[in-house]
Amino acid sequence: MTVQELALEIRTGSTRSLARGLSWVERGGRRAEALVEALYADARGSHIIGLTGAPGAGKSTLVQALVQEARRRGFTVGVLAVDPSSPYSGGAILGDRIRMGNIAEDPGVFIRSMATRGALGGLCRQAGDAIDVLCASGRRIVFVETVGVGQDEVDIMRVAHTTVVVSVPGLGDDIQALKAGLVEIADIHAVNKADREGADRTVAELKTMLSMERRASGVWRPPVLPCVASNGTGLSTLFDHMVDHFEHLRSTGELLVRERRMAEARVLKLAQAMVADTFRLPEADLQSELSAQVERVAQRELSPFACARALLAKASDVKQVATHV
Repeated sequence: MTVQELALEIRTGSTRSLARGLSWVERGGRRAEALVEALYADARGSHIIGLTGAPGAGKSTLVQALVQEARRRGFTVGVLAVDPSSPYSGGAILGDRIRMGNIAEDPGVFIRSMATRGALGGLCRQAGDAIDVLCASGRRIVFVETVGVGQDEVDIMRVAHTTVVVSVPGLGDDIQALKAGLVEIADIHAVNKADREGADRTVAELKTMLSMERRASGVWRPPVLPCVASNGTGLSTLFDHMVDHFEHLRSTGELLVRERRMAEARVLKLAQAMVADTFRLPEADLQSELSAQVERVAQRELSPFACARALLAKASDVKQVATHV
């Protein structure tokens, strides 16, 4: 199947073709790039919702409940769930399709698990491409669930229109666990497992912290919403706020600002990856060059800046030769 044939079938909503296209994206390479380029103009209009938070917050259960709420309202849904890779074997469990078994067979829902493959930030390198393919297939809402992240792993804000930070009571100092990065990126705070003891305190602390932020009139103020994903409590209200946030972005023009920010972050990340890939080209022979130059840096004969510039210049020359060949 050619790239154009596959792209056409994905646009028409073929589930099998969508699965194949995502497999291409995961493997990477020229064919994957060509597929994303063929679909890129069609990957618009969808609402991308990212969910992140500490491990054990119940993100997968919450995503499942939100997908069911979206389907009740008539939305078609895509789910991209990113699982951590083992630092030893490199493998990942990719168990979200099993955990979400009661929605996985719904033809209006498509679930894909992807491994981080060692990437930091809670997302894998191919996540942006996979989101494009899901959007181009006509999925009105795309949920992106990150791995359990820490304070400064906030890549989700660079791929999602609406970022939901999920927290739960009973994980020690809740605000300390969130304060460095996740509080600032949240468009919505969801306090899951709100039937637990201490939920009211967690909600109150988050509201107090957010009240200290100075926001101009008309700027979106992140709500703090208690919910219980396991029994559906608060899910309708949470989903309403997600829809309201997307409409707010559209009506204020902030949607275009965010999409420009998302595009810039993605382009820079791809450029960095392409530079790194150049060092792995078989015709480059840059590993020996790298070792020699690093030895000079270690001996204080060459500065790190000069070394990096020299290597980048050589990598660029090699890339041009490889492209023309």
